Amino acid sequence: MSDTSMSSVPLRPARGLAVFDRRLLSVATVLGLVLVPAWASGYWLYSASLLLSQSVAVLSISFLIRFSGEVSIGHNFFVAVGAYTVAILQNAIGLPFIVGVPVAVFLSMAAGLVFAWPSRGLSGVYLVVATLALGLCVPEVLLYWSDLTGGYEGLFLDSTVVPGVSVELQQYYVALLAIIVAAFVVHRFRHSRIGLAILASRDHPHVAASFGMTNVTARLTVFAMSAAIAGLSGAVLAFTTSMVSPNGFTFWNAVTLLVGAVVSLYATRIYAAVIGAAFISLVPQVLSDYGPLISIIYGVALVGVILLSNVVVPQLIARIRRRRGRHV
Repeated sequence: MSDTSMSSVPLRPARGLAVFDRRLLSVATVLGLVLVPAWASGYWLYSASLLLSQSVAVLSISFLIRFSGEVSIGHNFFVAVGAYTVAILQNAIGLPFIVGVPVAVFLSMAAGLVFAWPSRGLSGVYLVVATLALGLCVPEVLLYWSDLTGGYEGLFLDSTVVPGVSVELQQYYVALLAIIVAAFVVHRFRHSRIGLAILASRDHPHVAASFGMTNVTARLTVFAMSAAIAGLSGAVLAFTTSMVSPNGFTFWNAVTLLVGAVVSLYATRIYAAVIGAAFISLVPQVLSDYGPLISIIYGVALVGVILLSNVVVPQLIARIRRRRGRHV
């Protein structure tokens, strides 16, 4: 056997093992989340429901960054579209939440296309500025259409899907189902022909163009799907909180969602989205007793997580791989 063939033997099992580990971790995460209501209730179960709702929004931004290489700090707009769609449909015509969710996802996707088409030629900091404007306008738009959105007071929802089951359990499991469905759709898309072509267009646009996938098509597709996932997050968030108001969709909310995506390393698996959402939702609660030091500690923790995940961990992995290579 030649040296080349010998050196290539351990690479395939290692790669297969890594894929297996990620799948096993995803399954373990889902099983753990299913059992959360067994030991959590009241405030903590409600916090867990909010965490899962935010994890869907974190996943939408991670999906955008992973597949297009672009950053958005205006996804609170699409989250608001999804949330207010289910609220308005229920308050105006009495449409149940389950029926309103597909409408919310569709309208959010349409809003993503409307934004992506005129900005299709933008990239980098220019696209960031464009999404910045989108994120800043959300509260003002909601207040301007106060006759429809309820103004400062917002709108209330009926958080009941299955009669006879406690509201807090319904809120939690609806949010859990949402992140499972969103992660599954992204996973299937990642391994589909279109998903592979879009990833190719990000790194090798000329090669992807030969297969019919242009940068414009890839941009529109990714942004539409990302907006749709954000709309699902908004619909679930409205169901979890039983109300929507402009205060829940400020520019700061968009920034925190981006922070969650950074903490999750832009991964599109369930455990990564949950970790990112946990950082932006639970860490401020844990630090609530520190008063004016909250922002400082939160910032230091964020910098530490970024350095750990982007510098320390990759270096450790590289060293382990080099040591394994020496023993092969």
